[in-house]
Amino acid sequence: MIAFVGLVIGVVAGLVLQPTVPVSLQPYLPIAVVAALDALFGGLRAKLDGLFDDRVFLVSFLSNVVVAALIVFLGDQLGVGSQLSTAVVVVLGIRIFSNAAAIRRHVFKA
Repeated sequence: MIAFVGLVIGVVAGLVLQPTVPVSLQPYLPIAVVAALDALFGGLRAKLDGLFDDRVFLVSFLSNVVVAALIVFLGDQLGVGSQLSTAVVVVLGIRIFSNAAAIRRHVFKA
C-alpha cells in the first residue's frame, strides 16, 4: 500500500511540477527507466513467488539503474554510445519479458 501511495504521489508531483531533464543527461533517462522497470518486474515476480526482500529489491533497483547508466556513459566515452544503449535495452528487455512471462504463469496458473 505504501508503494502505491508513493507511486501516486510521484506521478502527481511529476505532472504538477513538470521537471525538465538537462540535455547532458537525456541519453541516460530511457536506459534508467528500462533498468528500473526490470527491477520492478523482478520485484513483482519475487513477491508472487514468496521470495521478496525489500533490501534486495532496493539494491537491485539502484544497482540496475547505476550500472546501466555507467555502461551507456562508457559507450559515449568510447564513441559507441548508441550501440551500447541498444545492448542494454535488449538485455534488460529480455529480462523484463522473462519476468512478465513468469508473472503471467503465476497469475493464470499456466
